[in-house]
Amino acid sequence: MTVSPLIWALTIALILALLAFDYFFHIRKAHIPTLREAALWSGIYVGLAVLFGIALLIFGGGELGAEYFAGYVTEKALSVDNLFVFLILIASFRVPREDQQKVLLFGIVFSLIARTGFIFLGAALINSFAWVFYLFGLILLITAGNLLKPEAEDEDDADNFMIRLARRVLRTSEHFDGDKLFTVQNGKRVLTPMLLVMVALGGTDILFALDSIPAIFGLTQNVYVVFTATAFSLMGLRQLYFLIDGLLDRLIYLSYGLAAILAFIGAKLVLHALHENNLPFINGGQPVPVLEISTGLSLTVILGVLAATVIVSLLSPAGKVQAAVSGIRHHATEYLDLTYTSDSGERERIYGLMIAEDERISAMPLKHRDRVKDIGQIRSLVAQARTEHQKFLAQ
Repeated sequence: MTVSPLIWALTIALILALLAFDYFFHIRKAHIPTLREAALWSGIYVGLAVLFGIALLIFGGGELGAEYFAGYVTEKALSVDNLFVFLILIASFRVPREDQQKVLLFGIVFSLIARTGFIFLGAALINSFAWVFYLFGLILLITAGNLLKPEAEDEDDADNFMIRLARRVLRTSEHFDGDKLFTVQNGKRVLTPMLLVMVALGGTDILFALDSIPAIFGLTQNVYVVFTATAFSLMGLRQLYFLIDGLLDRLIYLSYGLAAILAFIGAKLVLHALHENNLPFINGGQPVPVLEISTGLSLTVILGVLAATVIVSLLSPAGKVQAAVSGIRHHATEYLDLTYTSDSGERERIYGLMIAEDERISAMPLKHRDRVKDIGQIRSLVAQARTEHQKFLAQ
């Protein structure tokens, strides 16, 4: 399918219009989105992505539509995994809840720009060098292996090299001033930590793109499909962050599911590379007659693995314990952090979630509770939060 410049222009205009709408109608005024608001707009953006895919099915044919949906589902799953890291970065910078939307929107815009560059670079390499399929396949297989490794505790700490360098070069204040990028401190105009958070998210997303783009090129080499599937997977990511904030910890097997998907696509890329082979030291530079995996099979495997991963994670007793423990630690820490939010209603919501999780843990079998690490520290945090809440009510 050849896409005309007019269709490209209309598509880019649509995406820019969605981003502008997001900013002017949701982000411009700092607020904490309700679950209803997050769920509604997440559904709207998924609906738009599905409608776009149906349009491709009608005007581009079944193969192109299937490639789009396979790419969209894969990129959406990878973007959900990225939310784990975004959550850690935003929490480590202690970004006030009201201002997190602006940070996330910047991350999405930067991600779209960076990935567009990677997409056209990848397309140019593929069109010029068939051996790039080998490279992309290897990247995905290595990434799949890395997802199975235990993560270092400080791996996603915001105090990484990029941030330390930015702190040294840029004059920044210690505290946020709403969602402003600049503030006045001791009579001097300085940057706020908001910029550092954006640098952290932007820099981190470049690393995400290194496995995200090869993954979708393993499903389709149509640049228009790659671009639109990637763009629509990023749309609504901000709302999804607030919607599944409390559910991310439940998906304890997500990394295994993503590893399986990336390994599958990596193997598909290697097989495709062998089929298109022109490297002289492999089969004398001639194509190797190997099985090629169809787009339909790819979409079936991706959806099947994701469904199994989510179901097993949600039904697993270990997943329920992990979710409750992570949630109670997370919410107790938020409640005790006076910079978390100035919204008393939000504090009441966080406290209510903490109490519900505490009751859920108490009702669990002792054999599961005994496996919880740092249970003493968690109980101490909850006790402090309860004490602070009693003081708040007494005011």
